[in-house]
Amino acid sequence: MTSVSPTQGNPAGGTPVTINGSGFTGASAVRFGPNLATNVVIVSDTQITARTPPGSGTVRITVTGPMGTSTQNVFFSYTTVAAPVLTALSPSSGPTGGGNTVTITGTNLTSATQVLFGPTPATILTNTPTQITATAPPGTGTTNVTVTTPGGTSNPLSYTYVTTPAPTITALSPSSGPTTGGNTVTITGTNLTGATQVLFGPTPATILTNTPTQITATAPPGTGTVNVTVTTPAGTSNSVPYTYAAVPAPTITSLSPTNGPTTGGNTVTITGTNLTGATQVLFGATPATILTNTPTQITVTAPAGPPSVVNVTVTTAGGISNPLSYIYVAAPIVIGVSPQFGPDTGGNSVTITGSNLALASAVNFGPNPATGLTVISDNQLTATAPPGTGTVVVTVTTPGGTSTLGPGNPYYTYLGAPVINTLIPDTGSSLGGDSVTINGANLTYTDSVTFGGTPASFSVLSDTLAVATAPAHAAGTVGVQLHTPAGNSNTLPFTYDPA
Repeated sequence: MTSVSPTQGNPAGGTPVTINGSGFTGASAVRFGPNLATNVVIVSDTQITARTPPGSGTVRITVTGPMGTSTQNVFFSYTTVAAPVLTALSPSSGPTGGGNTVTITGTNLTSATQVLFGPTPATILTNTPTQITATAPPGTGTTNVTVTTPGGTSNPLSYTYVTTPAPTITALSPSSGPTTGGNTVTITGTNLTGATQVLFGPTPATILTNTPTQITATAPPGTGTVNVTVTTPAGTSNSVPYTYAAVPAPTITSLSPTNGPTTGGNTVTITGTNLTGATQVLFGATPATILTNTPTQITVTAPAGPPSVVNVTVTTAGGISNPLSYIYVAAPIVIGVSPQFGPDTGGNSVTITGSNLALASAVNFGPNPATGLTVISDNQLTATAPPGTGTVVVTVTTPGGTSTLGPGNPYYTYLGAPVINTLIPDTGSSLGGDSVTINGANLTYTDSVTFGGTPASFSVLSDTLAVATAPAHAAGTVGVQLHTPAGNSNTLPFTYDPA
């Protein structure tokens, strides 16, 4: 563990916290002192979110995983929560029918449990320590707005309900559309807040968005020229004409991107002509979610599909477009990395094996991007490790997505360079055979010990202790050096006495 945010919270518990560190994959418990946290979510190998249990004072946080329990000193302080204070409302007035968004500014507003307009609760939309947005309920006259948190109830601020004038329409865009309806029409005007109905002639339209000066609605089917009107709690607007007309068939010319993951979810831009009022976009036989729609461009969220090539088509009131090909790419899988260890300074070449790697665009060692990406085959690539610490998961990103933990061993461990501090003894017989204790740091993964370039047999007892048997050597002083996957250590002198 390296840090927690925030570092303090309510003694009653329930404070959401984010814990940062490494080796969190498979974690089974998070404790604040002796007490178990709730709502624990392992976001990644380096991050956990949780809610604090009840407690008091300052306690140490621990995370328990398959390799044991963390020992770092990361602390959390339980403190009394201050009462909320309100300083401003924006706006400070609104329609008697409510429904408008009010921004409440102040301090100590975290974890608001209730916002009241007089005796009537409002719907809380967003909540930060200094700001809340809420949907005003219906009301009349001037009333007090208060906020309640675990720290108590705030001071009141005045909010005034005002009578709203009747709506007025000034423009429609577009002012015509297909007889089958289904296209989006933007209605511009004044006093449009709280629209309860939009009529195209006698037929209701579906309201999509509503602000004081603009409404977007889905036009219903119809023929000829009809009058569009808007109704709010204040009355019905003037009418503006809308004409139903024949629509040409859509044509699509390009897709961007032309491929994506089998899980779908990526945004695809479709360019063409006569795309207004698209009612359906198909990837093969599967509908996509339409995000935006103009006469020359549609953006959609691609649906899921198996690894394959499918036809994308657009349907409007004018018919079905020509098809364009879209490729579903299987997600990459990382099975192993070689070597699995390297220096914390990075810079070494690592070979990554797996499947579906041919279209790799990025390799990450934990959160850090690698450089020097070279694709060798669909099953193998190489990359230059970035600097890092601890044990991280190596991931590969392609148009099919980013690899996730699965079969194999996609872990890479960063090692600090080995250091020798002392040799005990630092002299011995030129015949060899003397046992030499090596004290230092980062010795766990030692793979060779040399005395003046001559290999010695050795045993590693801990990360700070190794024991080597001095090989035979001519009398004189030589350098003793260790090597690990992180590189060579410094050298210390060892003196061979004549036999």
